[in-house]
Amino acid sequence: MANISQEELNERVAILRRFRTLLEQQRGKFREYLTVLEKQQDSISNENTEALLAHTELEQQVVANLMNLQKVIVPMKKMYHSVAKENGSQDKEITELQHELTSLQERVLAQNKINRDLLRVHLGQIKMQLAGLKNPYKNIRSVYAPKQPVSQLVEVEV
Repeated sequence: MANISQEELNERVAILRRFRTLLEQQRGKFREYLTVLEKQQDSISNENTEALLAHTELEQQVVANLMNLQKVIVPMKKMYHSVAKENGSQDKEITELQHELTSLQERVLAQNKINRDLLRVHLGQIKMQLAGLKNPYKNIRSVYAPKQPVSQLVEVEV
């Protein structure tokens, strides 16, 4: 291994620490997202539309935070990998964090699919209920509708 200057070593350590911090933040956001999805599943099952709306809004915020975090992680990951190639080794903790993130992503996707399926079933039930409703005013003419013209002349033939 080639000797590196203290400045280069400090830079590599800073990259490693920043990358680790970003991955930990991302892990926290994925855990938060998974929690929101699990609570959203309960809201769907209990047909609590207000809580479902709140969870959906919270979900959108968490996803936006994850996307912003991902914008920073991608270039940092490239920097980390370029430094790791030069160094010839990767940090075990970083590798474990990345595996945990992959696992969390899979759990989030699975929970998201469960919620979509529940919503699809719930919407189907609502459509059936709406189809079964009868409009009591269906064949009655509205009092606000214009009156149909009535003939005023009667022709009688003998």
